[in-house]
Amino acid sequence: MDSNDNTILLKARLLADGTGTAPRSNQAVLVENGLIKALGTAEELEKSVSPDIQRVDLGSACLTPGLIDGHTHLSLPGDGRPYKDYFSEADEMMVCIGADNMTKHLRSGVTTLREHGARNRVGFTLKEGLTRGYLAGPRMMVSGRPITCTGGHFHMCNEVADDEEEIRRAVRKLVSEGADYIKVMASGGGTEGTIPWQASYSTQELRALVTESHGLKRATAAHCRALDSMERAVKAGIDLMEHCEFLVGDGEMRFDPNLAQMMAESGIWLSPTLQAWTNYPTIVRLRQLRDLGSATPADDKELNRLEARAESRLDVMRKTLDYCLKERIIPGTDSGPGSLAFGHIDYDLQLLVQCGFTPAEALESATRISADALGLADKIGTIEPGKIADLAAFDGDPTTDVTAFSRVTAVFQSGVRVV
Repeated sequence: MDSNDNTILLKARLLADGTGTAPRSNQAVLVENGLIKALGTAEELEKSVSPDIQRVDLGSACLTPGLIDGHTHLSLPGDGRPYKDYFSEADEMMVCIGADNMTKHLRSGVTTLREHGARNRVGFTLKEGLTRGYLAGPRMMVSGRPITCTGGHFHMCNEVADDEEEIRRAVRKLVSEGADYIKVMASGGGTEGTIPWQASYSTQELRALVTESHGLKRATAAHCRALDSMERAVKAGIDLMEHCEFLVGDGEMRFDPNLAQMMAESGIWLSPTLQAWTNYPTIVRLRQLRDLGSATPADDKELNRLEARAESRLDVMRKTLDYCLKERIIPGTDSGPGSLAFGHIDYDLQLLVQCGFTPAEALESATRISADALGLADKIGTIEPGKIADLAAFDGDPTTDVTAFSRVTAVFQSGVRVV
């Protein structure tokens, strides 16, 4: 095969490389064998390459690194049904649902995701299908079955552990099956019979999980909705905290500045899953009805209620940002459960901006910072020579206009155009 068959020159009006620098105009990226070989002005690179290599002109689009979603559940459809309905499906059907969701997320500009908990071997099967080329989708990091207590959140996935030794054994089992990292349910959640504001494991039990995981060179992530679970996760040395809702005994968010200070000092990564915090997809749907003049009085009342509740919850995130650096926060859609459908990382980026991020900071969070949090900073997350050519293009400048993230015009994986 001619080497030119594996070489492509991408041109775009703007390029935002994910490093935090301002976008550059009239740019090009030279890709060879799936890796970024060079970048510069279109004129410079045109002079340095053979006239017969493939060229793709993205016109007025802005080229960025591919986006990274740090929290998904591929095997769940996000169509508003309860968990008991989702988990009535056979594993084989869950794989089919996952394959469909992978395509939806890829079309939204997501080129890497974490599969954050599925039943039995469903998550591992999806990754294997992707690796073999049977499925199309973002590159994946897979946790496999989340570790949970008896009757705990996602116990239906079948990795239950109730003491330190069982937790250590579960970690070893998951790693042997191919887990890229270890996920633990440190509090209750949306599973029937669990209490979101109640911690599931002691600090000592979480520390056993961290010690075993780190000994096997695996990072840890903890589902933490309860304030107590957040504090225990920090003390145990968990690497990445999910949700971070500060929930207390009345089921409400109650910001704790002392805990926020602990989080900041520990250097823990935070993935607040703001869509799930705010029921944002429903807010978007009701706003669309309102703007079209199709909303009923009941719709308007529900929208006002949801917006007020979302604002109070986003205010908790704003207070957290007074302590925790934006550099430690990554977006995660939590797609799959409830009404959190795939294909909308743009919602999370909009909510980050509502919390105080600039659009440029939101882009950096979904690219360079997320790659660092996932341990992939040497491979993806920025447009630099030597990195994998996972790229996305948007209509408009997403560093100044957060709505541009909703207008995807092209997606490339390893230099191959997939959208």
